[in-house]
Amino acid sequence: MDHSAHHDGAGHDHTADEHPHGHTAHGSPHGPGHGGASWAMAAKATLHCLTGCAVGEILGMVIGTALLWGNVPTMALAIALAFVFGYSFTLFAVRRAGLSWKSALKVALAADTVSIAVMELVDNAIIALTPGAMDAHLDDGLFWSALLGGFAVAFLITTPVNKWMIGRGKGHAVVHAYH
Repeated sequence: MDHSAHHDGAGHDHTADEHPHGHTAHGSPHGPGHGGASWAMAAKATLHCLTGCAVGEILGMVIGTALLWGNVPTMALAIALAFVFGYSFTLFAVRRAGLSWKSALKVALAADTVSIAVMELVDNAIIALTPGAMDAHLDDGLFWSALLGGFAVAFLITTPVNKWMIGRGKGHAVVHAYH
C-alpha cells in the first residue's frame, strides 16, 4: 500500500502503520521512493546478526572440539547454536519492546533467517575449504584464522543481501518498528 502521497517522513511514527504481523505498511523502513536501505543500516543489521552467529558458532566449535567430536557433529552443533544465538539476540530485543513470546519469535524468524543462513553457508564453506582448518585444534592459529576469516567474508557477502532485503521491507526491516 503506497502512503507516499501523505507521508513526508518528518516525525512519522512507523508503529502507527504496523500491521498485526509486525510488518509496516511501507515497502521499506523509509517508505516507498526513499531509496531503500542505506549501506550503514545494512552493515548494522549484518553486524547484529554476525554477533549472535559468532557467539553460537564459536561455542559450538569449542564444545565439539573439547569433546573430541568429529568434524560433522561439531559443525552441526556450531551451525545450530549460531541460529539459536542469532535468533535470540533479536528475540530478546523485541521482547523488551513489549511483544509476546509468540510475536517476538515470528519477528526474529522473519528478521534473521536469510541473514543467518547466508552467513553460515559462507562462513562454514570457507572453514571447510581451508586446508587443515577442520582438523585444527583450539590452540592452533589456523583454527582461529579460518574461523575469523570466514566471519569477515560472510559479513562482506551478507551485507548486500541484507541491504537488498531491508530495502524491500524484509529481513531486519521487520524489527525496525520495535526499536
